Amino acid sequence: MTPFRWALLGSLYITQFLALGFFLIALVAIMRREGAPLEQLGIIYLLGLIWVAKALWAPLVDRIRFGVLGHYRGWLILTQTGMVICLLVTRQFDAMADFQTVFLLSLVIALLSATQDVAADGLACRLLSPANRSVGSGVQMAGGLAGNIIGGGGVLMLYPTVGWEGSMVLLAAGVALPLALILWFREPTESAAGGDQPEERRGSVSFSQIWRFWQRPGNGRWLAILLTYPVAVSMSYALITPILVDADWSLERIGFVLNIVGSAVGMLAALAAGWAIRWIGRRTALVGAALAQAVGLLILLLPASGFTDTVSVTVSLSAVFLLYGAAAPIVMTLMMDQASPASAGTDFTIQYSVYSLVGFAAGAIGLPLAGLFGYQGVVVLSASIGLVAAMVARGFYQEAALSAPVEEPVPVEPG
Repeated sequence: MTPFRWALLGSLYITQFLALGFFLIALVAIMRREGAPLEQLGIIYLLGLIWVAKALWAPLVDRIRFGVLGHYRGWLILTQTGMVICLLVTRQFDAMADFQTVFLLSLVIALLSATQDVAADGLACRLLSPANRSVGSGVQMAGGLAGNIIGGGGVLMLYPTVGWEGSMVLLAAGVALPLALILWFREPTESAAGGDQPEERRGSVSFSQIWRFWQRPGNGRWLAILLTYPVAVSMSYALITPILVDADWSLERIGFVLNIVGSAVGMLAALAAGWAIRWIGRRTALVGAALAQAVGLLILLLPASGFTDTVSVTVSLSAVFLLYGAAAPIVMTLMMDQASPASAGTDFTIQYSVYSLVGFAAGAIGLPLAGLFGYQGVVVLSASIGLVAAMVARGFYQEAALSAPVEEPVPVEPG
């Protein structure tokens, strides 16, 4: 992998989370400040359902090419441009007064970003060799958190100054910047993993691939991991912004501590985890990260119990982002292991859609549950679910391994 290709992948994953990070994080804080109830804020998290549904059109992304624009490159050009246009349209409306219109436009943006993610994942699976997949997953996760820093944190901090219209213009400019790298890039036709020739077999990719994937040996046990692993951290994460708003934190302060400091910790954790997986192996990393989540999330009891001073909040949020940033690259590395070069975008998306569905659903459910049982009750519940995920991960490896690469560390490859 050349530095240019690493930069390209990083910019793509930052881009897809710029706008989405704003709507899922900053918009929640803005509307909560204006008095929106928790139940209404939970609707915003349903934007994540678009990322779940992307598995339905992922086969089209694997099959359809755009002539001289290339395959995945063509999809990336179209989706990036579409997001820029939608953001510029959204700036004409008010978040509170025109919530329905803004929400519909945000759905379109989520659709475009989800499609961009399918293409980016397919390109990553093609460019990354098995030895580089864990580092690539770390870059993917770090890029998403960088998008949170810029879209959910930086723009939120600027919101009192630039307002809604200025925020949309800043997001559009950020999404447009990586287009230069995409236009310069020349897409390879073969997978870095060798073996399969994707272009020769792409015609066989169809919607039935979604069902065929789960019929592969071992994928039933892998599904159990995907259904439990993201619940704890997603449910806890959804509580953070409302807790701080209820504690009378300013939007600038929330944006800095949550989306700047927290996301920076998560970025470092993701990159470190991507490197560490190459040495300790998939099995140790998966089980260890699940156990760490089960215990570490209890630190959120501090802000949930009213300890919302800067030190308590910073320490608590840093721990959450550390756990989140370290766990996600592990799961995504295993997703790449299961993706066939001939249907890379579809296979990866099928898995990530399940993972996203569980995560976003946990976040959407967490807020109403907090309204019923309080923030403390939901923190304890999420930590308990984290322990269940650790037990599932341990049992998964006791029964059987998915494949050889999952069992042992992959030898380090230069570049």
